[in-house]
Amino acid sequence: MNQELHYIVRLCHTLCNKRILQQTSTLGLSPGQPKILEFLEYNNGCEQKEIAKACEIKPATVTNLLARMEAAHLIERKQLNGNRRSLHVSLTKEGEIVTKKVLKVFDEVRKKAFEGFTVEEQTETFRLLIKMFDNLSN
Repeated sequence: MNQELHYIVRLCHTLCNKRILQQTSTLGLSPGQPKILEFLEYNNGCEQKEIAKACEIKPATVTNLLARMEAAHLIERKQLNGNRRSLHVSLTKEGEIVTKKVLKVFDEVRKKAFEGFTVEEQTETFRLLIKMFDNLSN
C-alpha cells in the first residue's frame, strides 16, 4: 500500500463515506444530506448560509439538497423578520427521527474504524487529525 499521507487519508475518507452512504441511502438520503442533518441536530433553526459554510458545500448545492429534504418532509425553511434573503432551516419531527438514525450510522462507522484501538489511541488519533486540519486550514 502507498504510504503517502494524501493516499491513506483519501482511502480512509472513501471507505468511511462509502459505508455511511450505503446505510443512509436506505433511509432515502442522498450524498450531502446526512451531514446537513447532523449539523441541524446541533444547530437547528440556522440560516442556509451557515449550513453551506459548516458542511463545506456550495450554497447552490445546499439549496438543491434542502429543496429535496423539504419535499421529503425532513426540514422546513422559514423567513424570519420578513427577510426573503435569509431562510432559516429547522428539522421537522420526521427529520428528527431520521437524524437519530443517521447519527447511529455515524457512530457505527466510527466504531468500525476504531476497532482494535485503545481509548487513548482514539483520543490521540483525533488530536492529531485536528492538528493536521488546523495546519492545512492556514
